[in-house]
Amino acid sequence: MPHTIPLKDCWMFTKENRSSYASEAMEEGQPVALPHTWNDKDGQGGSEPYYRGACWYQTKLAFTAEDLEKHRYLEIGAAGNIGHVYVNGHLAGESRCGYAMFRVPLSPYLRAGDNLISIRVDNSYDNEVYPLLADFTFFGGLYREVKLLVMEDIHFDVMDKGRDGVYLTQHPCGGGDFQLDVHGCVVNESSRAVQAFVKVQLRDQEGTAVWEDHTEVALTGEAGFAFQGQVSSPVLWNGVEQPYLYNAVITVSVEGRVLDSRQIDIGFRTVELTSDRGVILNGKPMPINGVCRHQDFGGVGNAITREHMELDMDIIREVGANSIRLAHYQHDDYFYSLCDRYGLLVWAEIPYISIPSTKDPESRNAFEQLERLIKQAYNHSSIYCWGVQNEITIAVETENTYRTIQSLVEAARRLDASRFVAQANINGVADDSVINGFTDLVGYNLYYGWYYGEIKDLGTRLDEFHRTRPDVPVLVSEYGVDTNPAYHSYTPQVQDYTEEYQLMFHHNALETFRERPFVLGGYVWNMFDFGSANRNEGGEKGKNLKGLVTIDRALRKDAFYLCKAYWSKEPFVHLAGRRFVRRHRERNDIVILSNMDHIRVYHNDVLLAEMRGGQRVFQVKDAALVQGDNRIRAEGIRGESVVHTDEMLLTLSAEADPGYIHVKEEKAKHVVNWFENFDLSGGGQIELKDGYFSIYDTIEDLYSHAEAKAVFLKYFGHTTNNPFFEVTQGVMSIEKMSQLAFYEIPAELLPVIQNELNIIRK
Repeated sequence: MPHTIPLKDCWMFTKENRSSYASEAMEEGQPVALPHTWNDKDGQGGSEPYYRGACWYQTKLAFTAEDLEKHRYLEIGAAGNIGHVYVNGHLAGESRCGYAMFRVPLSPYLRAGDNLISIRVDNSYDNEVYPLLADFTFFGGLYREVKLLVMEDIHFDVMDKGRDGVYLTQHPCGGGDFQLDVHGCVVNESSRAVQAFVKVQLRDQEGTAVWEDHTEVALTGEAGFAFQGQVSSPVLWNGVEQPYLYNAVITVSVEGRVLDSRQIDIGFRTVELTSDRGVILNGKPMPINGVCRHQDFGGVGNAITREHMELDMDIIREVGANSIRLAHYQHDDYFYSLCDRYGLLVWAEIPYISIPSTKDPESRNAFEQLERLIKQAYNHSSIYCWGVQNEITIAVETENTYRTIQSLVEAARRLDASRFVAQANINGVADDSVINGFTDLVGYNLYYGWYYGEIKDLGTRLDEFHRTRPDVPVLVSEYGVDTNPAYHSYTPQVQDYTEEYQLMFHHNALETFRERPFVLGGYVWNMFDFGSANRNEGGEKGKNLKGLVTIDRALRKDAFYLCKAYWSKEPFVHLAGRRFVRRHRERNDIVILSNMDHIRVYHNDVLLAEMRGGQRVFQVKDAALVQGDNRIRAEGIRGESVVHTDEMLLTLSAEADPGYIHVKEEKAKHVVNWFENFDLSGGGQIELKDGYFSIYDTIEDLYSHAEAKAVFLKYFGHTTNNPFFEVTQGVMSIEKMSQLAFYEIPAELLPVIQNELNIIRK
């Protein structure tokens, strides 16, 4: 039987990039254990500059001549973002999919005695490897488990870019019964032909076989197999309510000896998407109460263990979510298994995000990442859709973009016809855009009241979309605001980073979804704060602060409990504003978040208010604080009993505490209102002339001509010193820049610039 050997320890690591390390042991190196990333600190706001480059890992494996009679493969959980594996100086395999598992056959390069395994991992910018640009850290390293697979001559295929070499597909066939299709491939690495016996058995949770089948295959090199059976009235995998899983055992044997086996969990369920009633799971509407998740964790980057993943799952279950968008790339296979086990529907996606490649217009790397994602995660019943793009039109929207998205959709359906295909659009994609007809499900990442517009605009936009495309199932694939729980305000405002503003923002979003049954729901951006090395805002460097929970998972922000009040059935009460301890107003509103219908609130043990009702946000208006301590206690009542309590302590101060206020960096006036330096009165209409430059040309094209470049720098020279500008020149135009809020380009400026460009001949 095959077996797996984890390769966790005994690795050496260096940031010194020498090609000789492919065949020679490191002169000096740092001992590390896997999983490992070199961006565990600088990728989340550490004092050192964020490092992107090529680094090396090495280990030695010793084998006897007898050992070499079996076949060995190296399984690497992920190498971010490009990995090259050398065995005794020979290039044995590589990966350009930084979030996918890949395997390398070792046997052709092994010898008796010591064998040097060298892995070069590179997370520097490569225009042909996605993601090219995104608001998260591109962690470098061997940040997932690495294993040695020891196989017999006869085994299931481990080199088809998948995981199991066996694929299970279920679908209903009427009357509560389901059809189960099982197919795969068996490989014979010996020199002799054999007759192999492949068997499948499906067992329920009590271990009882409910269906089985077998077949014989003649093996000279490799051979496919397929089973099709009917499972009578299985217990359904019914989301978080009842995530029932069966277990399929698939074996291959020769002359009665089992040589390889797989055990794969599977849940039987139906999922429908509608444009008027939302997601239908097993015949019942299920609003998507979802969260997005990035994989990194405070202090360790993305080199997380199973214990980290289990903690994340515990917190996600606590908030009451029923679905997770695993953004913006393939996650660790173990986390998909946790979603299977606990019944959370999963949106899984690839990092075709923000901007397309300019060197590879066909985006071949996106297709390779899609193939690996689907093949490796195919057997996870929790996954209901494959995401093919996220905000890919942020810098450019062209016919080539459309073709690529359509081709990715076709590829996803070819690889897996049993699931839906989804996409997540930036808000600037028009409701009637052709893009919205490409996928089964359309998501919009909407930040009204943070990056643009007002909070109330969220509902208006969703209503407008439904009027324009009433046939398209739509949800909000991202919504959230950056929040530092150290900041507080009586009058929360846009981009003040306070807990109070986050609470107000999310309350509006949850009510907006609740009032619109045609909206499938939404995914909070994000469940946890996460690393974004180039960020510096909200009082924190190197982090995106939109999480409901801090990056170290230590603190749940008030908005966490708001979502819990809407989503969770576990009764609780929570007093919001507990970190706003020092209050400088005598009169205060006390906010209680709860999913209970009967609440009592006490101030220093004196009953302040008693409230009943089905709302999730309760308020005691204008409660008067006293000098000294003010102990506020909330009780959740069921029947005549106090079931849950929460307390907080407030103090009354003479003056506002400046520590609660985020002080933004002062910016020079020419940066804040840079366009005031220019005369905007004589622009008129935008006129285009064939053969001349325009605001629709890419920055790269403008830079190719000295005069056109000078016009660009005249207006936008202050924008060029940032990573976003550097990687978007090949696709970004001045016209597209004007659609992005952070450039602050007034519409009146565009014809002014156009008048200067359209006298410069290309």
